[in-house]
Amino acid sequence: MEHCHHARFVFNIGLEQRSMWRPSKHDRGTHPELGPLDAARVNTATQMRELAQLRAELDWLRAGSSVVQQAALRDLDRAFANFFSGRAKYPTFKRRSEREGSFVVRDLTVRRLNRKWGVVTVPKVGAVRFRISRLWAEIEAASSARVTHRNGRWHIAFTTPAAAKIIAGTAAVVGVDRGVKNTLATSDGRMIQAPAMSAGEQTRFLALQRRLARQQKGSARRAQTLDRLAVLRRRLEDRRTNWVEQVTTDLARTYDVVAVEDLRVRNMVRRPAPKPDPDQPGAFLPNGARAKAALNRAILASVWGRFLTRLEHKMPEGTVLRVDPRNTSRTCAACGHCAPGNRESQAVFECVACGHAAHADTNAAAVILDRALSTQAPGHGVSGRGSPALAGNANQPAA
Repeated sequence: MEHCHHARFVFNIGLEQRSMWRPSKHDRGTHPELGPLDAARVNTATQMRELAQLRAELDWLRAGSSVVQQAALRDLDRAFANFFSGRAKYPTFKRRSEREGSFVVRDLTVRRLNRKWGVVTVPKVGAVRFRISRLWAEIEAASSARVTHRNGRWHIAFTTPAAAKIIAGTAAVVGVDRGVKNTLATSDGRMIQAPAMSAGEQTRFLALQRRLARQQKGSARRAQTLDRLAVLRRRLEDRRTNWVEQVTTDLARTYDVVAVEDLRVRNMVRRPAPKPDPDQPGAFLPNGARAKAALNRAILASVWGRFLTRLEHKMPEGTVLRVDPRNTSRTCAACGHCAPGNRESQAVFECVACGHAAHADTNAAAVILDRALSTQAPGHGVSGRGSPALAGNANQPAA
């Protein structure tokens, strides 16, 4: 855990230093012994040099690995690069109370013990045994690895080359609708549900949360309660990860083209804006925050974003088509009529124009597929009307 603590400390102090930036200059503050620091640009190179000076002053930091601490500064630089390119939010400080952390190991030395186990050398720690879950040739070719501690378990991820894309070669296409009640619904009638905690696990989880709220911070019993909660979270995370991998691999092997809605999940789970009371300054009107919080939890539990990310990782470029999600649940897949009255409930869809009836999620998936095929560039080589996936699909509009 000392490597995690050192990496968190270096990341946080580097973030604080970069956050002192001003439009006129880079204010780097004042050192207690060196006095005011120069106003040179703060970047990874300057922070690396100052890290070496800091290690010379602090014995507890010098006792750690310089490789781990330098990698934390590289993580910070990558976080800022993602922020300025619009891929992520502004970097935030890492808290010790989060009970998780990670660090990077470079110049790997690995050795295989048997078919299931291998050994990796961690600086300042020594040989650490790990369970082999990838091809050993890929592990040997890795140049670095990230060690993560989360929910009471250690995990090591090697920087192996990207896996080869899966090419189905079936000429089949499918539309996928993502929802809360039914996690995934396909245009050929399949319903796929993401895993969740069992009833007994939910009861234990809520009981542990209530116990945690009554316990004093920093106490030994509170730590025990957090460990028990971590076990339940770890089980659920393993189930969801396994589910995402199996479902995305199955779709990639079955279909040549998959159409999905281009949902902005991050915007969908935002908290509602407060509503000030015009009659009482300083007071606020109800804004449905509690109901929205429940919906946000359901959306996040459905792992929409992780599903789409892994699907795009496994399928060739251009075979996962994103379409405009507006009115997909209100549009008829048979005649194209769009009206609020088409969808009577969460599951029932009946077109008020042509009378077409189907499961609402299946109908939405067919609309998503139709939009993707209608906007697809000519010459792609995939025909939606005559594909095996659409043969006999009553929810697909006739040619």
